[in-house]
Amino acid sequence: MLAGPVTPNDPALKADFSEMSLVERLGSLAAGRKNAVFTTSFGIEDQVLTAALTIAAPAVRIVTLETGRLFDETLALIDETENRFGITIERFRPDPKKLAAYVERNGLNGFYESIEARHACCGIRKLEPLARALNGADLWVTGLRRAQSGARAGVPFAEHDDERRLIKANPLADWTMDDVNAFVDANAVPVNPLHARGFPSIGCEPCTRAIRPGEDERAGRWWWEQDDKRECGLHVAEQDAAIAAH
Repeated sequence: MLAGPVTPNDPALKADFSEMSLVERLGSLAAGRKNAVFTTSFGIEDQVLTAALTIAAPAVRIVTLETGRLFDETLALIDETENRFGITIERFRPDPKKLAAYVERNGLNGFYESIEARHACCGIRKLEPLARALNGADLWVTGLRRAQSGARAGVPFAEHDDERRLIKANPLADWTMDDVNAFVDANAVPVNPLHARGFPSIGCEPCTRAIRPGEDERAGRWWWEQDDKRECGLHVAEQDAAIAAH
């Protein structure tokens, strides 16, 4: 269990972020926090937030889950981003023993065989490292947007994460893709070259494909599964992080 404080009455839950700029939103969210964490997967939204955080709230820790199956382009972007903004991004990696046990049991790419095997892989490579990254945090900043998929259409600006006992903030919740691109262009933000090749959402290499015309932004994630609300568990409350132990 995480050591973060229980904050169901946090002021962020009552704030009106709708008329604030992104920098104002981040400054308001981070004010007074003892351990604020932003988790980046180096998608275009996360690159926007990294750039804005260096202005609005440089004390916020920026961390990433280095799963071991990321695209080479993503790995290169980690170094480029650190150099561009003069920051250090903390890397959290999967437990080697749990990973080895998974591969022995399911094979390296066993996640294609069943939803259970895929959830187990995400648990080891993402959920358990995320739990370590957020240990003791009082604010978790993410790049979720309502327009990304139907499953995210109701994303709020801020919510109390009961399981992790912190405030989860989504300062880009109401942004469109046009808003994101305009910020990138105006601020010379480095982005993953895969976006230009039809990958609006980028995760692990074997679990991500380019999308087809008319598909939503996250259609290329775990595309072989039929559930239209596919997620890895990071942003799904009912997904038990204990999967990581299997």
